[in-house]
Amino acid sequence: MIRHPKKDLQLHHRTTSSLLSLSSPRGIIMIEDQDLVDQSPPPPPPDPNPNSLIHPRRVSFEHGLLPIQKLVLADPIQTLAPVKQKLADAASNNHRVGSDSIADALQISGDHARLVLETLGSVLHSESDPLVGAKPEEVESVGADLRDLVLFLYIQSYKKLLPRTHKDSAAVADVWPSTSAFDGYLSALSPIQLVRSNSRRFMPSQADDEAHQLSYLQKHLGNIISLLAEPVEGEGEESLVLSMEAFEHLGFLVQFGDKGSDVSPLSQATPFFANSDPDMPAVPVPASQVHDWLLQNIASALESITERISGKENGPSNASDQDDAMSDACAVPNKVAPSGRGPCLIEGVSKTSLVKQASDLRGRSVKVVNCHDSVIYLLAPLRYATVHGCSDTTIVLGAVGKALKVEHCERVHVIAAAKRVCIANCRECVFFLGVNQRPLIVGDNHKLQVAPYNTYYSHLGEHMSEVGVEPTINKWDKPLVLGAVDPHDSLSHPAGVADAQAESAACVDPDQFINFLIPNWFSGEEIGSTKDNPFPLPDPYTAAQQRNLKNLEETRRSLRETPLEENRKKELSTALHVYFKDWLYASGNIRQLYCLQGD
Repeated sequence: MIRHPKKDLQLHHRTTSSLLSLSSPRGIIMIEDQDLVDQSPPPPPPDPNPNSLIHPRRVSFEHGLLPIQKLVLADPIQTLAPVKQKLADAASNNHRVGSDSIADALQISGDHARLVLETLGSVLHSESDPLVGAKPEEVESVGADLRDLVLFLYIQSYKKLLPRTHKDSAAVADVWPSTSAFDGYLSALSPIQLVRSNSRRFMPSQADDEAHQLSYLQKHLGNIISLLAEPVEGEGEESLVLSMEAFEHLGFLVQFGDKGSDVSPLSQATPFFANSDPDMPAVPVPASQVHDWLLQNIASALESITERISGKENGPSNASDQDDAMSDACAVPNKVAPSGRGPCLIEGVSKTSLVKQASDLRGRSVKVVNCHDSVIYLLAPLRYATVHGCSDTTIVLGAVGKALKVEHCERVHVIAAAKRVCIANCRECVFFLGVNQRPLIVGDNHKLQVAPYNTYYSHLGEHMSEVGVEPTINKWDKPLVLGAVDPHDSLSHPAGVADAQAESAACVDPDQFINFLIPNWFSGEEIGSTKDNPFPLPDPYTAAQQRNLKNLEETRRSLRETPLEENRKKELSTALHVYFKDWLYASGNIRQLYCLQGD
């Protein structure tokens, strides 16, 4: 059996640390250099995968980070050692850990332990994992696979790439409204507002994000593999191997696959386990070989990303290249960029209406970025959805089966049926939700409102069923509020701010609640079976609607029964039309009529 010298499995990538982190049935142990005795070097690792580049699983980093201070570990490998041991002792025979064990091992509340399970379930790489399909009442007992949970806890140390300002500030000024009235006085009160008000910030490009995530994995790969590896029986604690089953769990963090292709099991992309006989257990592989092979693949991917970014900076832009689709918020108005591997990007929509159905969204995920003063309809079954940096816009999302994240938005109305919703750093926004899990509210929020779901379209029921959103469960009014500061950002914050709690959301007054009518944009297409809002309204909102309908009928009857001469009736009708037209223009809804007429 090959033993592993320190250079083959490092605590920190290419550092001078004198300790090596190893995994064993008794937990993670630390071994001094002199304990590792080996006279022969291991065989060189196989060449990187020649057919496709390695990519980080972006959803793990975008939707899988929780701003809970006790989960953000300054030294993950040292801190996870006793945690992993405690979880392993409590795990069942199939390596699964329940909510109570997680709360005990991490010293967090039961609510937070359930949140860990729900969040992990929303970003797991394996759709066959029991946690993915668990019913709400089963989540805490089904629990998580210990190996996935440990990787999930490890990446809570990840720091996001800083937002960047747009390269064309003049173009941004044309789309974005003037600085919010909030910026003036809140900047003096809140350090987060001070950072935000300095400049409009934009999401990093896909290439920038991938490079940042790959660099993180490159630095921490030795630790990550040590969490999954096991020593060989009889060979001593320093002989680590990785089974095919354990290797597959790395699929939580990385994947192979060309753009537009289906992602195959991670083991099939490696020379170690590819084409293994399904009837015979694959032979475990020395962990050092897996480590070095993955490092080579990451280095190749980083080199490719660097060359691609450099080519764009030095050469003419290529409109068909969607890797850097987020780099230009305004140069191409109303841009819809269907990325083959990443999410469909809807960017820079301004002062218009945009409608997209399932056939229009090539990916199963979508990002709505930097849109202003518009109405956007995305009537499709989606896996993930992100709304970032939008203002004065109404966004109607179909059914989101994994997670919806709304961040850095102002005066936005979001109408969504989703399994999970996270709201971060938003101001004066209203959320009309049909959501199966408690909405998560984090960061620097002000004057948020939540309300029950208020619309439908003919295929909504089919789309909800397709992605697993339950119409009988709606936790819109039970938000879970976490910290006002995101420990995963790269900004520095004054002492004490990290302990502050985010501002919660108020419920929309039932008397102010109204239904949202989605126009029949595609009258020639097949009509679905949904005829009404699939989420039952709470009693106060139902009663308010009935009162409003009654008042409307009484007003109509009063107008019909009022004895007026014919010319006075015409004057009244003209006045009503004038007031309605004034409202259309004042509210901006006149644009929707023009868009509907144009279609």
